[in-house]
Amino acid sequence: MSDASTIDGGSMPPALAKTLRQFRLLSRDDKMQALLAWSRKLEPLPERFAALDREAFTVHECQTRVDIFPEHRDDGTLHFYADVNARQSPTVAAILAIVFAAVNDQPPSVTLSLPPDIVRQLMNDIGLGAREAGLNAMIQRLKRFAA
Repeated sequence: MSDASTIDGGSMPPALAKTLRQFRLLSRDDKMQALLAWSRKLEPLPERFAALDREAFTVHECQTRVDIFPEHRDDGTLHFYADVNARQSPTVAAILAIVFAAVNDQPPSVTLSLPPDIVRQLMNDIGLGAREAGLNAMIQRLKRFAA
């Protein structure tokens, strides 16, 4: 059994492939509404992370303040949490919620299988190109934690 599905010639987590297929069918307005709905699904940051020095977890390339916290589980899986103001930055929160839904509680290989153009695939036709560098930096941060 494989941890990843094939889409556009590459492999990625099955949940992410399904979300991308759904997004491709939506109009721009419907995509924006879907992103807003996803932004509300971002899991809140547990209290145990609140006292940590955030510097090592901050994604500096992102215009929005985003802190991503990895948790390595005893069973060999990873779980990611993020601290981001979803009301001020729903797109950032949505991208994280979508990606976390696919990679959380999976082995690191699933996070490492995220395609390099995942942000572009999700943001296609929305017109948020200025945000792409920061969003890509978040994905790279996840992969560094997984490696």
